[in-house]
Amino acid sequence: MFALLTAAIAPGMALLSYFYLRNEYESTVNALVFRTFIIGLILVFPVMVLQYAFTAEGLLQAGLSQAFILYGFFEEFFKWFMLYFFAYQYGQMKRRYDGIVYGVSLSLGFASMENVFYILAHGLETAVGRALLPVSSHALYGVIMGYYIGRAKMENTKRKQFLLLSLLIPVLLHGVYDFILLTFDMYFLIGLVPFMVGLWILALNKVKWANKLDH
Repeated sequence: MFALLTAAIAPGMALLSYFYLRNEYESTVNALVFRTFIIGLILVFPVMVLQYAFTAEGLLQAGLSQAFILYGFFEEFFKWFMLYFFAYQYGQMKRRYDGIVYGVSLSLGFASMENVFYILAHGLETAVGRALLPVSSHALYGVIMGYYIGRAKMENTKRKQFLLLSLLIPVLLHGVYDFILLTFDMYFLIGLVPFMVGLWILALNKVKWANKLDH
């Protein structure tokens, strides 16, 4: 059991450390980052209940609606709402990059708990694939969401536009990810490998721009 839990949580912690350790933070910010991670962990439960309810009723089962609404919108909207409430409204943000750290922290909390359930159900042999694809993709959605949240917080112009983009782009990217899984079936890597490469490039570009705007 310990090995399963470690394998499930370790990828999320490693990715969070990568984005977090790029900058030095005060103890108060450390506590906020930890809190957003815990919020992400807890958030899995209501989202899973909601998704199960729709699935049990036979709703949103077509490919597009399942990928973009049941998974993409439901998961990213709840993450966005909690990030907006706890980080944007009441969190401590001094830089645009802070939004990225909060976004990654919350998303990886969500991904880590989701990963625990998946590995417990399907076994330790799925851990590597989960780390490379679902966990890292959640982290990258969090980068993009946090980038626009940070810009909305720190800039007076286009605030509503940035907030909209902070939700819309992660929803679309998440939907594309799941649509590839549903469409390509057992050959999903043909679609996911180029998608993940593009997602990493996009997310790291946002990291670069956040740091550039902060200096």
